Amino acid sequence: MKKLVAFDLDGTLALSKQAVQPDMGEALSDLLQVADVAVISGGDWPQFEKQIVQNLPGRADLSRLWMMPTTGTKLFVHREAAWQTVYAELFDDAERKKIVDAFTASLDATGFAPEKTWGERIEDRGSQITFSALGQQAPIEEKEHWDPKFEKRKVIQADLKQRLPGLAINMGGATSIDITREGVDKGYGLRKLAEHSGYTLADMLFIGDAIFPGGNDYPAKEAGVDVVKVRDPAETISVVTAIVACQK
Repeated sequence: MKKLVAFDLDGTLALSKQAVQPDMGEALSDLLQVADVAVISGGDWPQFEKQIVQNLPGRADLSRLWMMPTTGTKLFVHREAAWQTVYAELFDDAERKKIVDAFTASLDATGFAPEKTWGERIEDRGSQITFSALGQQAPIEEKEHWDPKFEKRKVIQADLKQRLPGLAINMGGATSIDITREGVDKGYGLRKLAEHSGYTLADMLFIGDAIFPGGNDYPAKEAGVDVVKVRDPAETISVVTAIVACQK
């Protein structure tokens, strides 16, 4: 039996930057009755609040929920009726500028700069810089068709690795590339979670849609955590339902 089940967010618990649906909220609430739950994703804390926290049923046991924005470089827990920051590891100004400049140069070099965007393409999340090819507010339909097989982002990723040695560069979501300090990925986040939760990696199960080499969920597997790859939120609900039935 697993004591903690960790999830990716976009593509796993919800569509890209969309709220978790009521059936997912109910499934997570059921899971919280039998195990701790963690969510680790590239989004920052406000995105976690908007997508997850505000859409969980009142019966959800928030004290068993571990929220890990920006690929686990931040950790939030619910204690004394409020969300509290356990830690946050932030880039300095020089690092931020170097990363933003590299994104601009890479888009020019690869020729993958989209003609139309919706909102800012580069988001500074403090401990992570995230590039969203079509912009932060792009419609779901546009995002799903831009790079469904990660082919464009693999080219951009390879170019960025030449420009930003010593940094971790991973693909996630529908159009995103996340940059963190070297060694900072979901495997790193899960190891940090082990330190703060008291659970070992063997106690954990990770569920995500990007568990493949270069995908930002793959480091969870490389860390030695048992993983389940899902296609979409609907399949995640099926997996969660099966876990709850086995754990009871």
